[in-house]
Amino acid sequence: MAARAIDRRIFAGLLAAALASPAVPAMADEARAWSVLASGGIVLFRHANAPGGGDPPGMRLGDCTSQRNLDAAGREQARRIGLAFTTRGIAVGSVLTSQWCRTRDTAALAFPGRATDAPAFNSFFSDRGRGDAQTAAAREILARWSGPGALVVVTHQVNITALTGIFPASGEGIVLERRGEGFAVAGRIRP
Repeated sequence: MAARAIDRRIFAGLLAAALASPAVPAMADEARAWSVLASGGIVLFRHANAPGGGDPPGMRLGDCTSQRNLDAAGREQARRIGLAFTTRGIAVGSVLTSQWCRTRDTAALAFPGRATDAPAFNSFFSDRGRGDAQTAAAREILARWSGPGALVVVTHQVNITALTGIFPASGEGIVLERRGEGFAVAGRIRP
């Protein structure tokens, strides 16, 4: 009996250490991301949780009933995004979204009344042939950003991956900072 208790404590300690190790860089990464945003950086958010992948056949812009939409967890996730900016005192200069309902809804819940459609950030998941041109247009928008405040973009996984090489989770933000004439990933904000 005593040997089992010791083994469990050792196992619990090893498990805790293993779980804590990746969290230290993640926490440092996130702290740096918030610091960059406080200085007028850019964040590319994947829309909050919307179960499924892609869109149903016959999806139409402007008709949310034909699209994949936020669920209750996604709506709460979007509210938490906005709250995180508020509690950290991050000034938001502009909020851009794709024209999909799930991105607009994420932006509306996180930053009420602030969102503007930006078709360059529309999903090209179903039409990969548009990817290069759209990504170039998105880069131009990002390159023109000079504040004041942070630029928040709510878009889709395919767009963020094309811009950064990162496959973000739903509700995750990839923070960019200016480096010379381009941008570099400064960190990630996890949902």
